[in-house]
Amino acid sequence: MNSTGELNSRLLVGDGRKRGNMRMPRLALGALAAVAAILGGTKLAARKEHAMGTQRAKAQEGRPFHIFNPETMAKPTVGYSQVAEVGEGKIVYIAGQVALDKSGNLVGKDDFRAQVQQVFENLKAAVEASGGDFHNVIKLNYYCAASVDPAQMAVVREVRDKYVNTANPPTSTFVFVQRLVRPEWLIEVDAVAVVRK
Repeated sequence: MNSTGELNSRLLVGDGRKRGNMRMPRLALGALAAVAAILGGTKLAARKEHAMGTQRAKAQEGRPFHIFNPETMAKPTVGYSQVAEVGEGKIVYIAGQVALDKSGNLVGKDDFRAQVQQVFENLKAAVEASGGDFHNVIKLNYYCAASVDPAQMAVVREVRDKYVNTANPPTSTFVFVQRLVRPEWLIEVDAVAVVRK
């Protein structure tokens, strides 16, 4: 049969074959499925209303995503956000960028600031090629060679702040790694952006 009750009972107990010496009546299973749908539907409706409210807020901001710091988490102090929620739009994944110019030449051999600047220029070019701008970036992952002095993180923040929305920065992860693929590369950054379809 194609009735909703039959379909729901199959979802709950499989194909309706005997389980032990008892067979669960299809009518009871249909009623059980209806009650579950009503109870779950209430939660679903509340989630949908919350999502629609969030969508309206996003539409008012003109962005297909929402970046924020939940009150239940520690507020970041150094220019990143805890959560990026995508409501609509297309997700753009940008491969790790290193300090290579358009021709594939290294920019800033042994110059950390120059390499960071080129990396952000490459990220900017990638997100623009996808129809967005740097304010569409919702996630940045940094991989910094261990040979770089950790005090240089201030340089990364300084350059980054020229590109990102500093009032509502992307979510971020920064890690030091033994080295990158080529020893002359000092930093690599990948990104995720959300742009309008």
